[in-house]
Amino acid sequence: MSLRTYLVMNMNIALVSYQNKKPTQSHLEEDFQLANFLETKGLIVTRAAWNDLQIDWKQFDAVILKSPWDYHDNFDSFIQWISDLDKAGIKILNPFKTILWNSDKHYLQQIIDDGLPVIESVFLEKGIAPDLAELLDKSSYKKLIIKPCISAGAKNTLLLTRDNVSSIQAEINGLLANESFLVQPFMEEILQGELSFMFFNGKFSHSILKTPKTGDFRVQSEHGGTVQKINTDIAHLQAATKYVEKYGKGTLYARVDGIISNENFVLMELELIEPYLFLNSHEHGFDNYYQGLLQLIK
Repeated sequence: MSLRTYLVMNMNIALVSYQNKKPTQSHLEEDFQLANFLETKGLIVTRAAWNDLQIDWKQFDAVILKSPWDYHDNFDSFIQWISDLDKAGIKILNPFKTILWNSDKHYLQQIIDDGLPVIESVFLEKGIAPDLAELLDKSSYKKLIIKPCISAGAKNTLLLTRDNVSSIQAEINGLLANESFLVQPFMEEILQGELSFMFFNGKFSHSILKTPKTGDFRVQSEHGGTVQKINTDIAHLQAATKYVEKYGKGTLYARVDGIISNENFVLMELELIEPYLFLNSHEHGFDNYYQGLLQLIK
């Protein structure tokens, strides 16, 4: 047993989730398996909802955001909660500043400005009423994806085409009254699958390919998407690693999602808050997570 392993044994860890009224196996299985795995390593693990008012968060040596999947529905409260933890000196993984930056898809603009490949992005700010037909006319693409800047699980994600632009205009105007939206071109490459690269404490662990069901563009399992293991392409991995090296320092976990366009990896999203990590898809997935955790809690 290493000295670091000895020092972290019996540390009290919160594995943060959400108050899911209808839990499903696909949503929660990874949480339970991870908690059990960490407990076999000597850690004391408590699964806790971030907005459970009965919890004294100061009792924990570290608070790990694993699956707070309703944060976007209660965004102000979520940010206040995590800010309070930070002010109290509680160790948060991933760190508060990273969570704050990554919680709003405007972060993509910084990555674009920094010169790393990102799917072309336009932001529709809260309170405006854009002319969607004009937006399509100005675009070199026939289809556009519109999604909230603060969201998860493809909520309120819409496909805009010339056929539905009139019918969707009022819906978008109504949504924009309350929040900002991101517009990106519909990339046909998504039909071949979206790549996800998992990193723990900056070290690559494993990758998977998520593919939408026939007739859909959403890769999430709740929308019929499927997942398969893949052999990692070195060039694509090197490209994905650049995002973690620049924006994921000090993070326990990072998931880099993107597509292959003209043989190059292009970022769709950098997930640093609550990504599903597909730990079961690699024989060392859970241990890679644990080893990353060991480096960050002492």
